Amino acid sequence: MKILLGLGGVVALAAAVLLFGFPNHAPATSPAKPALTEPVLVELFTSQGCSSCPPADRLLARLDGEKGVVAVSRPVTYWDRLGWKDTLARSGNDRLQRDYAARGIPGSGVYTPEAVVQGAAAAVGSNERALRDLIATSRKEKPIALAQQGMEVVASRPRANVELRFLAVASHSMVDIAKGENRGRQIGYTNVVLAEQLAPCDPSLACRAPIPTGIAGRKGADRWAAVLQDRDGGTVRAVRWIRPAA
Repeated sequence: MKILLGLGGVVALAAAVLLFGFPNHAPATSPAKPALTEPVLVELFTSQGCSSCPPADRLLARLDGEKGVVAVSRPVTYWDRLGWKDTLARSGNDRLQRDYAARGIPGSGVYTPEAVVQGAAAAVGSNERALRDLIATSRKEKPIALAQQGMEVVASRPRANVELRFLAVASHSMVDIAKGENRGRQIGYTNVVLAEQLAPCDPSLACRAPIPTGIAGRKGADRWAAVLQDRDGGTVRAVRWIRPAA
C-alpha cells in the first residue's frame, strides 16, 4: 500500500512539473551589464621652467593612454621669471589654477606640478598613487553625461550654475628648452590646451551649445574636448573628447 502511494506521488509530481515547471526555479536571464562610467578630467598645471615637472608630464602622458581619462596640460606663466619664457603657457591657465586655489579644494594651491581632478581635488602631479586615488574617488560620483549631436554638445540633464568649456588642444608638443631650470633638455607635453571658450547654460534646461568656430578651427589643434563645469572654476560635472566635424 505504501508503494502504491509512493508511485502515485511520483506521478503527481511529474504532472506538476510538466504543467508548472520545477518549483523555485527562476527563468535564465542574461547577466546585468556593468554601468557605464563617464570620463574623468585631469588637468596638469606645469611649466617648462620647473625642474620637478617632467615626471608629472610623463605621468600625464601615461594617463592619456588609459580609457576613461581626459588628460590635459595647462602650462602656466609665473615661472617665466626664472630665465625661460614657457612657449606653451597661457595666462588663462594661471587664472583657472588661482580659481581652484581660492575655492580651497583639497590639495590645491598655486604650484607646479599640480594635477587637479574633476575640479574637485588636487595632488602633486608626479604622485601617481595619490592621483589615481583621486581618479578612483571621482568615479563614485553620479555623473552627468555629455553627448555630441552634430556640431552641438548636449548634457544629459539640467543643472544650475554650470557652463560649457570648450578646449582646443595639441596632442603632442616637443620643446627644446635653452634656459632656466630645464636648460638643455627636450621635454614632451601631452594634450596642451591652446585655446578655450566658455558657453553659458540655461539653468532650466539640459545645457547645450554649438562647438565654437574659434575652437574648431584653432591652428595647431588636433584634439578637442568639452567640459561641463560649475561657474568660475568650480567642480567638473562632465567631460568628453569631441570632434569639430562629427
